[in-house]
Amino acid sequence: MSEKVFLGIDVGSASVRAGLFDGTGQRLAFAVRPIKQFHPKPLFVEQSSADIWAQTCAAVREAVATAAIDPARIASIGVDATCSVVAVGANGAPVSVAESGETERDIIMWMDHRAEKQTAALNATKDPALAYVGGEVSIEMELPKVLWLKQNFPERYAAAWRFFDLADYLTWRLSDADIASVCTLTCKWNYLAHENRFSESLLAGVGLDDITGKVPPKVLPLGSAAGTLSPRAAAELGLPAGIVVATGIIDAHAGGLALVSTEPKGSLAIIGGTSNCHMVVNPTPVMVPGVWGPYFGAMLPGYWLNEGGQSAAGALLDWTLRQSDAWPLLESSAKAENRNIYAVLNDWLADLEKRETWPTRNLHVLSDHHGNRSPRANPHARGAVVGLTLEQGKDALARLYLATLQALAYGTRHIVESMNAAGHDIKRIVMCGGGTKNPYWLRENADATGCEIQLVSEEDAVTLGAALLGAVASGAFASLPDAAATLVRPGGSVKPRSETKAFHDAKYAIYLQLYEDMERCRSAMRAWQ
Repeated sequence: MSEKVFLGIDVGSASVRAGLFDGTGQRLAFAVRPIKQFHPKPLFVEQSSADIWAQTCAAVREAVATAAIDPARIASIGVDATCSVVAVGANGAPVSVAESGETERDIIMWMDHRAEKQTAALNATKDPALAYVGGEVSIEMELPKVLWLKQNFPERYAAAWRFFDLADYLTWRLSDADIASVCTLTCKWNYLAHENRFSESLLAGVGLDDITGKVPPKVLPLGSAAGTLSPRAAAELGLPAGIVVATGIIDAHAGGLALVSTEPKGSLAIIGGTSNCHMVVNPTPVMVPGVWGPYFGAMLPGYWLNEGGQSAAGALLDWTLRQSDAWPLLESSAKAENRNIYAVLNDWLADLEKRETWPTRNLHVLSDHHGNRSPRANPHARGAVVGLTLEQGKDALARLYLATLQALAYGTRHIVESMNAAGHDIKRIVMCGGGTKNPYWLRENADATGCEIQLVSEEDAVTLGAALLGAVASGAFASLPDAAATLVRPGGSVKPRSETKAFHDAKYAIYLQLYEDMERCRSAMRAWQ
């Protein structure tokens, strides 16, 4: 085991990460490469599979070179990716998903909201299968996107040989295996894993009867081998052919796998990034209105998964900072001090809190700027900031930053309360992602939810989660919990402060009311759509 090395590849919204881990879970090397996004107009977000593959190859080559290991030691490759849909034509050629027809743009990203009418059409079927996505298909899922392509560009739809979820596409590029993961197909394509089938009535209801011939014909469980590294892919990656390639997984689910595999009962995994994903498993199916799932075997084999989330988390924080008049000062200060902007901003906030006990008592944020993924399941929801003054400068930005952190934490509290009301029993939160480096992010989540926040020692648990899949697929471990018990090491924890409970209870009530207020505003203006 000490000689074996496990490669994890994580494709996020903005970058590719490659990590090499030894048989104890120690990270040997890590490499990151940026990937392109195309924003042709509001709500449209596209990517290029050619760009993602090229950057994947570059990241793997760098990681292997940095680790200075013999590539022959790599026993397996596990891959995760965002839940974006890739259109592939004959002989692997890209099929454009762009209105303007650029061939390079063959991926519709998860955050793309173009398929509003198609989402509504799927939900109008009232098909029984919708009970397994919280009652409604989300605009972020794949069937609405594929239906949009079929209705708007039928010739391109017809030319598509395969529609892959991005993780499955990368597995195919690595191994030539024409397979789908139970994770991707169940969580994003309305596949009923517990019955090993699609709902024929749901597909027929919107004219997607033929989609089953355009997705991979074989569905494999997590921890299984999809195939082995092909000679062609091996040459591009700089690795020997024949390495075991695991069945893929969605990026958030890879993180959840690493976080809760060894102690699933009572644990909520939060995977933070551009968006937030909230993952909880249960031995029996739990129906949670507005929360995706239950999905059988989609994260941890033998368990049912519920998946909540916030469509904008890190993206909302970044956007909020850039709107402030103090943004140029924050940016220049971080550059001058050679520090992260959030490290500088946290100093500003610490100074504000020395002078004010409750800086946000009169400033409230509703964090639905990119819709509400759960538990409202409302892509039309909008954000709000209430309690604005003419304040400017460092204090104004620090105050709004804290209020936004709190709003995101209240969104998590709302998800937790909805899950528990439906039958879960969440007692602790295990968290990974960039936000875990931010003490204020951790503090506000602990205080707002009343749950202890637990961390793992590996700062990139998502990439490690991908490596876990490969480790099991290669036979190095008998199961995913066994692999996690060895490769995932616990980190620190943050406990909620009892003295803040009443304050957060009051603000949380306001947070819930703001949603109702915004819905009334939207209803009043509906005639002018």
